Amino acid sequence: MGTSAASSIQKLEFRPRRFLRGGHVQTIASFFLARKFSLAKPEERLIEVEPGIPVLCHCHWQPDRRSALTVIAVHGLEGSSESQYMLGITEKGLAAGMNVIRMNQRTCGGTDSLAPTFYHSGRSPDIAIVAKNIVEQDGIRHFTLCGYSMGGNLVLKTAGEWGSAGPPEFAAVSAVCPAMDLAASADALHSPANWLYEQYFLRQLKARMKRKAELFPGRYDLSRLRGLKSLRDFDDKITAFYSGFDGASDYYARSAAANVVDKIAVPAYILYAANDPFIRVLPETRKKLVANPNITFVETADGGHCSYLGERDGDGNDGHFAEQAVVEFFKSVAP
Repeated sequence: MGTSAASSIQKLEFRPRRFLRGGHVQTIASFFLARKFSLAKPEERLIEVEPGIPVLCHCHWQPDRRSALTVIAVHGLEGSSESQYMLGITEKGLAAGMNVIRMNQRTCGGTDSLAPTFYHSGRSPDIAIVAKNIVEQDGIRHFTLCGYSMGGNLVLKTAGEWGSAGPPEFAAVSAVCPAMDLAASADALHSPANWLYEQYFLRQLKARMKRKAELFPGRYDLSRLRGLKSLRDFDDKITAFYSGFDGASDYYARSAAANVVDKIAVPAYILYAANDPFIRVLPETRKKLVANPNITFVETADGGHCSYLGERDGDGNDGHFAEQAVVEFFKSVAP
């Protein structure tokens, strides 16, 4: 599924909503502007990804779930299945006749007590197991993966690791502002201009660590939280230490989707804003993306981080450009 020629970086014009121009403005606005959704109550399913460790998935089905294209959506750092972009892609996917599975990464979405381990950017096997579950249990004939930010890294990593040996039901993958180059993005997050974002993530992650220590006495040492001033510090002292990596640099190097994007063998759509405040795509990664004929890499001048708040119109366009683009891409590759 692809062409014989190399792909290219497509420069696409995105028109931001009035008064919402610029990477920081887009990013912050999407966080604070509340949205309303009309979604039926989903099926809640706990899927075991390791012995005794389940993840919570919210499953939205079409009447004929087997034949409908199924989208497995994965959230970003400190997000959940309730993140607005997750609900938005669900609403649009359902309207297009697709099933949508909103997957919580382990411990996310109020499930801290269900897993003693942390979630992290290298846990692509969790996504593969969720996909296996819906294929085997529900008879799904075709599924796609969709991820945002950290979730974007995870779905691209999964697709790359599968390569040409992935499940026959795997039809396509899409990622919005994916953190494919983890080290570069973590370091960009530590720049002074991004202080607000980094402090938000650190506050959330430290609170999660404290909850874990309460829920699983003796497993976590809270003294390791002292002196942490950056995401890289947290990943070095907490994420890597408790997940089997030799420090943050080893964690980033081994978990980055950039290592395997050249192996992706299904149609892939990657949407990235040049003014994303902290996600970086390195030149060597760009070369891999361009060299893979299965990948469409779209770069816009504006859009911020997973935001893409565009102009609305009276024809049902709510202005959420990224969600629309991803659904249109999945419609174009649906078997």
